[in-house]
Amino acid sequence: MDLWTAFSALILGVVEGLTEFLPISSTGHQIVVADLLEFGGERSMAFNIIIQLGAILAVVWEFRRKIFDVVLGLPTQPGARRFTANLLIAFFPAVILGVLLADWIHHYLFNPITVATALVLGGLVMLWAEQRQHRVHAETVDDMTWKDALKVGLAQCIAMIPGTSRSGATIIGGLLFGLSRKTATEFSFFLAMPTMVGAAVYSGYKYRELFVPADFPVFAIGFITAFIFAMIAVKGLLRFIASHSYAVFAWYRIAFGLLILATWQFGWVDWTAAKP
Repeated sequence: MDLWTAFSALILGVVEGLTEFLPISSTGHQIVVADLLEFGGERSMAFNIIIQLGAILAVVWEFRRKIFDVVLGLPTQPGARRFTANLLIAFFPAVILGVLLADWIHHYLFNPITVATALVLGGLVMLWAEQRQHRVHAETVDDMTWKDALKVGLAQCIAMIPGTSRSGATIIGGLLFGLSRKTATEFSFFLAMPTMVGAAVYSGYKYRELFVPADFPVFAIGFITAFIFAMIAVKGLLRFIASHSYAVFAWYRIAFGLLILATWQFGWVDWTAAKP
């Protein structure tokens, strides 16, 4: 492992950790940063699977008490069973569309221009959603109905377009469907667990030949870095949304997307040469 590869793994781990659970699109940032670092090809596909697992482990650790209570309560507590059923209901739409469309999306949409466009459009939707009057009927994740879960799960499917943001789609969708800001955010975190683990297992099996022992040091750097910075991001977001809206993330998305489009339009960066 050369120094530049280690540096690239470190930077991409930081990007994954900081952006995975913020509504600003981790996939979009990964595509853009990896292109700038010239960290691409088949090797990057295996690396992305590993660092996503590092990020999701941070959420599992942060909500370990809730997870433990739900698992223990499944045999006897209706609330635990309802919460688990809601997660499964929200999870399955993305599974079905992911299996059907993943290869097509990766081939045609995984490029910085698509990412930039989705960042801008998603930011505008976030601003609109935050300006609407919120009618909340679910103050906690335990107040959610199966219909709420299904709606959030359908919203998550939109995030298959890179640059949209899985957390952004589920959080803003939750707000539009009557969840409190805290509930929408926490359910987005919980839904990330089966969604990201399922995607990692599917992709890991599909591209299993790409995992070679020689790359383990690179994977380790990315995994550990993603875990640490995801912990920082999750804790910070939960504190932030207690007294702020998501408008700041919307403006960031718009500014970042417009910057990419401007560099492309004026020829400062040849984004069209980017490869997945």
